[in-house]
Formats: sequence, structure tokens, C-alpha cells
Amino acid sequence: MSSYYNVDTILTDAQKIPCTFELEVPGLGYIDGSAGGDMKQGNRVALPLWLCELLAVQRLGTYQVLSLDLPSSLSPRVLNALKADARTVDLRSLAPHFYQLAARVLELFEEEEVADVLCETFKKRAAEIADHAHNVRGALGEGADFLRGLDEMERQLFRAVHDGAKAMRVWMGELKKS
Repeated sequence: MSSYYNVDTILTDAQKIPCTFELEVPGLGYIDGSAGGDMKQGNRVALPLWLCELLAVQRLGTYQVLSLDLPSSLSPRVLNALKADARTVDLRSLAPHFYQLAARVLELFEEEEVADVLCETFKKRAAEIADHAHNVRGALGEGADFLRGLDEMERQLFRAVHDGAKAMRVWMGELKKS
């Protein structure tokens, strides 16, 4: 659930998304680096998600101001890597809030295949995360690289599973004592 005051939501909305201007827009050239100029039709720029979202729904007559492209973190190359072995992909290097960004982008695009790949990715990685959270030695040894590549949502999942397992061990210890 996203909230206006949620830091993760704010950071997700600040991530840059590639877009293409469909119209010439006077006075916006500074976004592209040409001070005081106009934004030319066909210029590709990377803008924060929140701004892309606002501009994508704006129309001047029958013309759309800009069109959105999928971010590089959801490119076909990344999706193929996720299909091959989701556990080996460093999601954090692609986007610190990978799943939140993907969810926001999928609200704007109707990409069934991307949604399916991401669901399978989360399922596979969640099982691996739970395994590492229960087995601390594995998390410190060979699993350390995997854990470094977790995005923020996966890190929260790891903490929750780890804390739950720890609380269960404490409870079981108290149960044995009585």
C-alpha cells in the first residue's frame, strides 16, 4: 500500500523513466540541456516517474505530450535473465525499489508478460529469501551476494522472516522450560 508520506513511495516516484516528447514544447529545452530553448518533438529524455505520469496523460487537442518507454530495469534483456534464473539477478543494481517501480510502471502499461515474469520472479526469490532468513550461516557465507542484490521489498521480507523465525525459537525455548 503506497502512501503520500511513505519514503519508499517517494523514492520510487523519483526514479527516472525514459520518455519521448510527441510535440514541440516551448521553454522546456532546459530538461534536455539546451538552456532557454524548446523541447523538440522526438527528443528522448529520462524524467522522474511522477512527472512522466503527469505529462503522459496530458493532451493538447488530440495530441499526446509525451509517450513513455519501459525503463531499462524492465528491458527484454533483464526479463530474459529473470526467466533463466531469477536468483542470480541483482535487482538492487537495476532499481533499489524494483518491485514498486515495476508495479507503478505496469499501472501505465498493459504488459501481461512482464507481470507474469515478475510474479514468478518474486515467488522464486521469496523461497530463497526465506531459506536464507532461517539459515543465518548460509546468509553470511555463500548467500551474502544474493542478499546484497535484494531490493527494498525483499529486504523487508527477509527481516520479517528472520525476526519471525527468531521469535519462534525463543518461544520454543520458553515452552521447553515450562
